[in-house]
Amino acid sequence: MSRLAELAVPLAVAGILLAGLLRKVNLLDAFAAGAKQGLKTAAGMVPPLVLFLVVLGMFEASGCLDALCWALKPLAGLLGIPQEVMPLALLRPLSGSGSLAVFQDILAQYGPDSLIGRTASIIQSASETTFYTTALYFGAAKVSRTRYALPCSLLGDLAVIASAGILARVLFS
Repeated sequence: MSRLAELAVPLAVAGILLAGLLRKVNLLDAFAAGAKQGLKTAAGMVPPLVLFLVVLGMFEASGCLDALCWALKPLAGLLGIPQEVMPLALLRPLSGSGSLAVFQDILAQYGPDSLIGRTASIIQSASETTFYTTALYFGAAKVSRTRYALPCSLLGDLAVIASAGILARVLFS
């Protein structure tokens, strides 16, 4: 089975090339057109990405993250979420790299086998960088109305965060 897995990508590439040759497609022109479209897509992603990263940096530097963690402390206590995990819970929907740095700090300080570390692990692994993904992909596709995508994604993140404290206690205590 592992040998088949090693050959999967080369076989797929060979199959695509063979199909192109059999259909008499100019493979070089097709590749160049695809690369050109990919570069246009990447260039379209840059402005919303830069905007998002600037806003995120301002949010963290202004102290709003700490104030929001303090304000949500009673709710976190009701859900069994350790206060030390709240910055991760709030950053995860915003930024993958920012939440990963907070996650690594939590694991370094409290250990991966602690209740805090396990709760953080559930949040980090089961939630998504919703705002980042939405800004990047909808911005690249020039979609201005995300309709239900953002609320549904945030609801999923909220479900993960709300259940993380309970799951960590039930599964690992």
